[in-house]
Amino acid sequence: MAAQATERLGYTLYHARYRDRVVRLRRMSPTLRAELLRPSRLRRRPLPSGHVMKMNLAVVLLSGGMDSCVTAAIARQDHELVLLHANYGQKTEKRELKAFNDIAQYYLVPPSRRLIADMHYLGEMGGSSLTDPGLDVPTDGQTRGSTPTTYVPFRNTHLLAAAVSWAEVLGAGKVFIGAVENDNPCYPDCREVYYKALDQLIKAGTRPDSRIIVETPLLHLKKSQIVQKGMALGAPLHLSWSCYKNEDRACGICQSCRLRLEAFKEAGYEDRIPYESVGTDLQARQGGSA
Repeated sequence: MAAQATERLGYTLYHARYRDRVVRLRRMSPTLRAELLRPSRLRRRPLPSGHVMKMNLAVVLLSGGMDSCVTAAIARQDHELVLLHANYGQKTEKRELKAFNDIAQYYLVPPSRRLIADMHYLGEMGGSSLTDPGLDVPTDGQTRGSTPTTYVPFRNTHLLAAAVSWAEVLGAGKVFIGAVENDNPCYPDCREVYYKALDQLIKAGTRPDSRIIVETPLLHLKKSQIVQKGMALGAPLHLSWSCYKNEDRACGICQSCRLRLEAFKEAGYEDRIPYESVGTDLQARQGGSA
């Protein structure tokens, strides 16, 4: 009730001030009234030389996957989104790029605040089943205790270097990345210790007044918690793409698909993207194919 009364009072005062202005204008001579209402007098004053209008910007690394989609939704709560995507020769590059653009459009992020970085040199280096045509994406579940072949050597550092550079140019105070340590603690660049070291590097390698912070809001969440968080924020998970193998229908059997399917099932939501199949070990838990 108090809030409503305050709102009504503000509304009343606003209109009272508006009526006073109208009354004063009506009492003026036509010549003076015309002079005050000249368009040139109503224009906003120019900003002082060297002054730049600043928004509360945050650069979000948006791969197009589920985790980065939820991360964008989290960043959007308190920031204007600036979205960075990288093409690095991944096998689902076209589909991930489509997801990036679909999510960006969903959040009405203008082209001027989207950047697609060309990092095909990572694919040319090889060394990962995500980029190397000579290596198959594994479909036999997660291997604990060893670095999976889907790890792209030092990839996150390349992505974050580009994001921090852009943040420094734009005056953005934060960079968001959807890293998840629980997915596989053997991804070296998805661990908390990595991000603590990265913070020190950014402080040493950027201007003192930049004060750029890397935010990892999903780092210690379970995959099902990420789904729940995304649903609570209205994240367009139906526009995201997680499959490592396919670009038309998700394979349902690569590690990324397995993690996604399990997460949606545990969270109690339906995954709306199309699947080619679901691994037999998941079908029992899913109650059939997705």
